[in-house]
Amino acid sequence: MSTRSLNLDDTLYRYLLDVSLREHPALAALRELNRTHPNASMQISPEQGQFMALLVKLIGARRTIEVGVFTGYSALATALALPPDGCLIGCDISREFTDVARGFWEKAGVAHKIDLRIAPATQTLDELIAHGDAGSFDFAFVDADKSSYDTYYERCLTLLRQGGLLVVDNVLWGGAVARPAQDADTAALQAFNRKLHADERVDLSLVPVADGLTLARKR
Repeated sequence: MSTRSLNLDDTLYRYLLDVSLREHPALAALRELNRTHPNASMQISPEQGQFMALLVKLIGARRTIEVGVFTGYSALATALALPPDGCLIGCDISREFTDVARGFWEKAGVAHKIDLRIAPATQTLDELIAHGDAGSFDFAFVDADKSSYDTYYERCLTLLRQGGLLVVDNVLWGGAVARPAQDADTAALQAFNRKLHADERVDLSLVPVADGLTLARKR
């Protein structure tokens, strides 16, 4: 029994993966490809992808949003968890990264579930709201530029249905959020975390998975 979360050393982390990770072959192949990518830190961890997939299934999600796609690992994990008629709208500005994603989505047989929109995410989210999609999404995942987290949060909260779940990545930021901010991203995350702590529109839990995940359920 412990009164606080365990720190995972390499041995314990490998054990966690050995006894719990059930990774689709396409996810494993994409993770291996990304291992030497110059921006490898932008990919979520495999246990995080599996956790998110479980959340998608637990809430019976059919319509989802992802802000920040990179090479598509998190979108692939989510799409695999969606029902055959499920849909994920992916927001990203990089064709270079998302072209890699498209190939793996095709290999996994889920490309038809993913509507990738290459444009600033705020533009895409505002277009969805203007189109009348407010309150119609079940799940949203935000993992993009940290200075815009508050903007993405507000738009996604509008788009989520009551009881919908918003998941936000990197909210612990390698521990930097617990120290005086030395850069704009850290300051933005600190302000974001404080805001959500006081936001009565959501039920909240910040869980120490990977680099910190905030789960916000719309009331």
